[in-house]
Amino acid sequence: MKAHGTYESVFGIAPEVSASAPGRVNLLGEHTDYQGGFVLPTAIPQRATVWLGRNGLAEHVLHSVNSHTTLHVPKGEVGTTFAPYLTGCFTLSGVTEGLNAFISSTVPSGGLSSSAALEVATLRALRDLYNLDLNDVDLALRGVKVEHEFVGVMCGVMDQMASSLADTSTMLLIDTRSLERRVIPFPIGAEVLVIDSGVPRRLAESGYNERRAQVEEASQLLGVTELRDVTDVAVLDALPELLRHRARHVVSENIRVLESLGAGAAKFGQLMNASHASLRDDYEVSHPQVDRLIELLQVHPDVFGARMTGAGFGGAVVALVRAGHALSAAREVLERYGPDGQRVVP
Repeated sequence: MKAHGTYESVFGIAPEVSASAPGRVNLLGEHTDYQGGFVLPTAIPQRATVWLGRNGLAEHVLHSVNSHTTLHVPKGEVGTTFAPYLTGCFTLSGVTEGLNAFISSTVPSGGLSSSAALEVATLRALRDLYNLDLNDVDLALRGVKVEHEFVGVMCGVMDQMASSLADTSTMLLIDTRSLERRVIPFPIGAEVLVIDSGVPRRLAESGYNERRAQVEEASQLLGVTELRDVTDVAVLDALPELLRHRARHVVSENIRVLESLGAGAAKFGQLMNASHASLRDDYEVSHPQVDRLIELLQVHPDVFGARMTGAGFGGAVVALVRAGHALSAAREVLERYGPDGQRVVP
């Protein structure tokens, strides 16, 4: 969506600071970050940008270019719609005065961490405005607290860590327990393709928190701190059927991430295909339209592998494609996919 207006045209004064942060796409390691697992995201070119300035009022005035909406939120209150992503950052950063915020984002919603990009961009702007002593990992962890305490989504750390630390030219292996990270090159001869499935979703209204509770229960029954500590799927046979399926996804997904390190494009693609099957069948967070799009991608001759990405229940898909063929593959697949509104994320 094109931007309309500027901070100056909305508030009649220049902003004091601005900052931006990228969305992310996760190649492997879905729904493992809240169980201490391994993830392998990369940043995407699309970014959220936030302009901030003091307003001398007893309220925050928040303007979103994308929704053409201006919200007035009294200091100390959270607000509704997109406000909690900002007011949560304000509160956790110790803001005691009214702020104007102008927000613009090119990150598509649904699986590409648009909310994490907004949080990290806001926190970067606050860091500059108030000279806060926060490094990039601190910013990511504060963004996670915003999700937990103000948005109501009990997410893991991957999205904010990727938005704060990843770049678009490499993958970032993150150990979500220790927060250790390592830059990993993309498989030789391959590039990443991201497509919006056109199926909208909202995490707080989905089964995301339910899935998290289920794997936490599985960990307790197995007597481990987190499913990260389980490396043999046979151990899961002791669990009730539903919890066994949920835990099997997490355990096998961690194994897939580690197997992908140094893998060629064909092997990496096979691991992506297996990841989607696990998310669809064991974790049950896919959607029939998403599955159809994935199937079309997986049979395309220039696609090494494809899977849903993000929390699921709709949203985006990601594919590893022969270098130089991403856009042509996308056009051919979308011609068969059919529904209006789907788009490539360039």
